[in-house]
Amino acid sequence: MSKVVPPRKDAPMADHPSPAPWHGTTILSVRRGDTVVIAGDGQVSMGQTIVKGSARKVRPLAGGSVIAGFAGATADALTLFERLENKLERFPGQLTRAAVEMAKDWRTDRYLRRLEAMMAVADRSVSLVLTGTGDVMEPDDGLIGIGSGGNFALAAARALIAVDGLDAETIARRAMAIAAGIDVYTNGNVTIETL
Repeated sequence: MSKVVPPRKDAPMADHPSPAPWHGTTILSVRRGDTVVIAGDGQVSMGQTIVKGSARKVRPLAGGSVIAGFAGATADALTLFERLENKLERFPGQLTRAAVEMAKDWRTDRYLRRLEAMMAVADRSVSLVLTGTGDVMEPDDGLIGIGSGGNFALAAARALIAVDGLDAETIARRAMAIAAGIDVYTNGNVTIETL
């Protein structure tokens, strides 16, 4: 005869699962020569279900002098876009300074600290990754990959950047297609912004 063991008091209830996490982003930034692009896929998923295939996760900021892409919760990312835009107004033409100031706020502000997102931002001279832990990082090779398929796209872009004759947008499109073929939270509906 088997013994029935009651659930632990601290165990989650089976009939009350936690909400499904939102997934579904691959953001890639490629800098080659005088051109920088940020590409983002359009898929948003809730758990194992695709809820949208055409989200726009990449956009121009500061009158088109900066481009940015986000990975994470949409409302959080929109808040961060707005905050970065405000910092860029305060420090025009100084993306690094604006990003550092925003990262300080993100890390120390009680409300912002709860935001779950990462950002890839670029202007004509610098590409940066911003995180909620206060990180502002510039990659050595001009390539950034964030989100669920970010590592796949980044690896593909690193291989493609060695191919002569490919421009930044071609590299980004091909790398995003590779990521979409591997990561189930990434689709082939790609938005690209270029400087």
